[in-house]
Amino acid sequence: MSTDTPAGVGAAHGIVGLPSAVDIFDTTLRDGAQFEGISLTVEDKLRVAEQLDWLGVRWIEGGYPQANPKDEEFFRRAPADLSLKNAELVAFGSTRRPAGKVDVDPTLAALVGAGTSTVCIVGKSWDFHVTEALRTTLDEGVAMVGESVAFLKAEGLRVFFDAEHFFDGYKANAEYALRVLEAAMVNGADCVVLCDTNGGSLPHEVQRITGEVVSFVGGSTGVGIHTQNDSGCAVANSVAAVVGGATQVQGTVNGYGERTGNANLMTVIPDLTLKLGVATLPEGHLDRLTVVSHRVAELVNLPPHPADPFVGASAFAHKGGLHTSALGRAGSATYEHVDPAVVGNHTRVLVSDLGGRAGMAMKAAEFGVELDDRAAAALTEELKQLEAEGWLFESADASLELRMRRAAGWVPDYFEVEAYRVSSYHREGPVMPDGEVEITTEATVKLWVDGERLAAVGEGNGPVNALDSAVRRALNGRYEALGRIHLTDFKVRVVDGGAATGAVVRVLIDSTDGERVWTTVGVDSNVIEASWQALTDSLLFGLLHAAR
Repeated sequence: MSTDTPAGVGAAHGIVGLPSAVDIFDTTLRDGAQFEGISLTVEDKLRVAEQLDWLGVRWIEGGYPQANPKDEEFFRRAPADLSLKNAELVAFGSTRRPAGKVDVDPTLAALVGAGTSTVCIVGKSWDFHVTEALRTTLDEGVAMVGESVAFLKAEGLRVFFDAEHFFDGYKANAEYALRVLEAAMVNGADCVVLCDTNGGSLPHEVQRITGEVVSFVGGSTGVGIHTQNDSGCAVANSVAAVVGGATQVQGTVNGYGERTGNANLMTVIPDLTLKLGVATLPEGHLDRLTVVSHRVAELVNLPPHPADPFVGASAFAHKGGLHTSALGRAGSATYEHVDPAVVGNHTRVLVSDLGGRAGMAMKAAEFGVELDDRAAAALTEELKQLEAEGWLFESADASLELRMRRAAGWVPDYFEVEAYRVSSYHREGPVMPDGEVEITTEATVKLWVDGERLAAVGEGNGPVNALDSAVRRALNGRYEALGRIHLTDFKVRVVDGGAATGAVVRVLIDSTDGERVWTTVGVDSNVIEASWQALTDSLLFGLLHAAR
């Protein structure tokens, strides 16, 4: 496997038994889909699979073909709808039932019928689960595994065996846990995967036990690792297992998974490659991590977590004055453990009341704004005061850029606001059909453009919508770009809850023109005024960049 592994990194650690490469097994479509809040359609699953293949993972676990109609349809459509270049699909299932027969077992039949060349089956390796959950004998538990693997191998399939609850089982009864693995191995399993199903193991345990299993296997069969994050150690446990000799790593994009999630491959992959020199992805693919993380987050309809290592929006964001000053003088190595570009991310400087003039100058340069020392110092003090009042610019780069440009002498000439007014009408009761409630919002705006006074009225389903409509009516097609600008998200937060209904509120508006996305902010004790500030900033920013 040719990868982005830095030359000599692995050898420098001198770790005996550290593999030179591992196979990445992604289970976002199966285990990850069990995360609370995720409900994937077949189309969603196909689009996620495309992203995983583009990233370059070795295996994509598509789901459990017997579990539900969606997974059945996914495997049925995959051959025609997916053109995989790097990955292979894997169908997931379980061993035969207790006291059952492999040739009539519906799960095994579904795996054979899934049409994949590789399958992964799960079986019990903890004696407690065999006797209490399956309510069968330990000998039968071993036979279920061995016979199932043998049946699938006879069908010409590559077989991975997930040893469920392996670490708990090994600690309770190592002899039985190894008997289960041996049953899979002697019947032809291509890889035995050690699962920390309850997520309660710690890295030192995982490394030791994995090393002991690798010695037991003796190179005849691959050893994999599958960790859950219930103790917050899923990533560390995956890395520890590789240090112990594991050559397959199972996990999910962004750590999605049941309960607290699975090992986050967006962290495991760069940890292995950049820190230990272990090959994970094809050459030139590591810088796709951030894009894939965000695209998959969009497909599963969950916001990306900004603090995620390597791929998060805040992973290389710097706020403190000491940090930003050092960055400006000595470069990113002063406070960044890797070059952000290697994983497809970038350095961000956050301007806040914790920052100083160096950070302000760096942020201005990022925007392409020429800000002299005097203007930078004045703006720094202004922003500190504004943040004390509840403003927040580190999440609203568009509003910050507009303030920087004004500090540098820019005067926006798209429109000047004279006044606005908003009225809402609320009617309910017997005068309305079926007792319905009618809420109508009307806004009037007065603007100046090139010395001409413009006024218009707009209606909407709320004050922001009505104000936006009124501004567009007033400008009446003067700016073609305005038609491409629209709001995508609107958030309101109370800054000082102690003031109750008189509290200051912060409004954040996300907007897009179809190509870029930006965020603006407004703050006031009047929610409509705060919304107006964020809205006008959004329109000005969109018009400014459309003209550049």
